[in-house]
Order: sequence, then C-alpha cells, then structure tokens
Amino acid sequence: MKPQPRLDPIVHAPTRLQLCAILASVDEAEFAALRDALGVSDSVLSKQLKVLEDAGYVKLKKTTIDSRVRTRAWLTKAGRRAFSAHVAEFQRIVANATVVPGRSPIASAPTSTGDVGRAGARQTRAPADRPSGLQALRAR
Repeated sequence: MKPQPRLDPIVHAPTRLQLCAILASVDEAEFAALRDALGVSDSVLSKQLKVLEDAGYVKLKKTTIDSRVRTRAWLTKAGRRAFSAHVAEFQRIVANATVVPGRSPIASAPTSTGDVGRAGARQTRAPADRPSGLQALRAR
C-alpha cells in the first residue's frame, strides 16, 4: 500500500503555494510586488498572507514611507521548512508516479487557454506573454 501524500494544507492552496515559492526565493518582498507578481487583488493577497501569518509561516512588517504604509513580507524558518517539505512531497509523488509506456505524462497535462483536449477535458495553459509570478518579481 502506497503512503498517503503528506501535503501541508496551509501551503497547498494555489495562491499560497505561489506566494511561498516567491518568498522562498527572496529575503523579503513588498506587498505591491507580491500582488503584481501573483496577479491578485489587495484583499486576496491580504487574506492569503493572514493565513500564512497565523500559521507562523510568514512575518509581516508595516512601515510608513512618505506618508504611505508599506507592508513587507518574508518566510519564517518554519515557513521555509513547511514549503521545502511540501515541495519534497510533490517530488516524492512525481518520482513514484507510474509512467505508461508510449504515453507522455506531459502531453496529457492540463493547459490554461480554455482549449478542449482529448476526451473533452478542458485544457489550462498559462498565456505565453505573461511572466510567471517569480519572473515578474525578478523583472522589477
């Protein structure tokens, strides 16, 4: 019997997973840069940061610069450990995946254009002209 995946439900939500991936690659990031990199609204980002902060995975610091409040976020040690463990679990799952000879696992992966693929499954592929969250953050 295969062991059940040990994915962290706090990290696993798509926006939080992307957020952790971005924060794992930098020392800290400003709220606006995170919002733009993720392509979400202020309220969505605030909610996701709050969940991560309540779990002890993220620290937030608010400062006033030129009469504007700026929020910076960074992963705590616990957050880095949780994210690393989550990624390691994904790697374990993929490493143990059964590959059917003659069938590429990538060819059947979903894509985001809204195309209908084999057997009528909706495809989801990220637009090629839009950088991913981390690429957008690094481009600044």
